[in-house]
Amino acid sequence: MRKALILLSLFALPIAAWTQEDTIQHKKSIFKKVADGVVGIVKEFNNIDTAYIEPQHYKFCTTLMSTYNFERYTIKSESGQEIKFSPEARVKIGPYIGWSLLFLGYTVDIAYISANKKKELDLSAYTSMIGFDFFRRVSGSDYLIRAWNLGEGTYDGPYTSIPYDGLEVSITGLNAYYITNHRKFSYPAAFTQSTCQRKSAGSFMFGAGYTRHALKLDYQKLKDAFNTVEENLGEKVDSSLYFNNIKYTDVQLSAGYGYNWVFSRNWLLSVSLSAALGYKKSKGEHDPSFLLDDFSFHNFNFDGVGRFGIIWNNSKWYFGAYGVAHSYNYKKSKFETSNFFGNINVYIGVNFGRKKSHKVNNDTNQ
Repeated sequence: MRKALILLSLFALPIAAWTQEDTIQHKKSIFKKVADGVVGIVKEFNNIDTAYIEPQHYKFCTTLMSTYNFERYTIKSESGQEIKFSPEARVKIGPYIGWSLLFLGYTVDIAYISANKKKELDLSAYTSMIGFDFFRRVSGSDYLIRAWNLGEGTYDGPYTSIPYDGLEVSITGLNAYYITNHRKFSYPAAFTQSTCQRKSAGSFMFGAGYTRHALKLDYQKLKDAFNTVEENLGEKVDSSLYFNNIKYTDVQLSAGYGYNWVFSRNWLLSVSLSAALGYKKSKGEHDPSFLLDDFSFHNFNFDGVGRFGIIWNNSKWYFGAYGVAHSYNYKKSKFETSNFFGNINVYIGVNFGRKKSHKVNNDTNQ
């Protein structure tokens, strides 16, 4: 019996060793397949047709940008009363830097450098297929009442542009997009200068986004501002327009189309438009004397974003201008607000730190 067990163990040892080795090889094979799949997906992100798009030849870039901002906020009551606010248009300036797929920019209002009230932060990551944008905008408290309708028709005469420092706004957002024709159409070529569009092409775009809006309004200052125009005019404003805080989140799904037109060597004109269906959830904090039972609500609204840009880029040096306009709408039976804002950017920059694996096309780098 003992001899039989010994013989059996001698045969079992090679089998066990073979089984263990096979398991290890199988695990390595699975890991390799997963790793190859991940590498393949990453490569596909930047899979481009070089006849249409010239890839980035440098590791880093730096840009000096001047930004002209515009915005308008409108609040509207259930009875139809409406007030429109907007600040004086101002110019911001700031640096942008880029490394590989990441781009970081910071601008500050040159009229508020010491107070640092107006500022904007942008962080982007782009490939030819997908991209992400993170931004944060903080306004100052230098709004003006541009127009109003208190039930007797819209007034936008000589007594508009009433100074009002009781409104503060901040917006934080994250957007992602997918380019269907990413092998021939380069979104970064127009808006981050990380590639060069060499032949005209267009593409459908699909995206998703999340933004958080925060508005603070001092209703007593609003009354006082109106009373500077006419005694007791502030008393005519609906109580539903008097609030302390509004915070709402906006989750969006968007679709649109963009086209890059290469109208001359190293020159590009780009236009894109997208419409978004947004789901919004808001909370408002009213003064106890102006409570509304139906102020926290869920809602669907249509929003939109448009972009245009013109750029000269020889793959090392670049300059140009681009603009972005956003529209956010929030509507319910007792309260409505709309927010239209955007900017026009003028910039000049340079790429540096040439990649060893890339050779610059001398025909375009002149």
